[in-house]
Amino acid sequence: MKVKKYTEMMNYLLTNPYKKQIGGEHYLKYKIQPSEFVVENKLLYPEGNVIKYILRHSDKGGKEDLEKAKHFIDMIIKRDYGDKKEKKESWIKGYRKWKNESCPHN
Repeated sequence: MKVKKYTEMMNYLLTNPYKKQIGGEHYLKYKIQPSEFVVENKLLYPEGNVIKYILRHSDKGGKEDLEKAKHFIDMIIKRDYGDKKEKKESWIKGYRKWKNESCPHN
């Protein structure tokens, strides 16, 4: 019985792309990898990068990773809150409406 459970666990680890990492081990210590969190929560690219850089800064890129996270936060602020005079519908609201109406993954 123990051999079967071990085999099932190893098969899961070997076939699940979120349980391995190419190029380092800085995400493997987390219960969920940033990429899996981003995909499961249907986040946009900039939001996903903020999460990635904040998580890995102490293990990989240090201060530079935090600067990258700030850069992506600035992009999000510009995208979602910049120059409200020209925006009738925010980009993010339009995206979410499109995602809910036409995304095959919903």
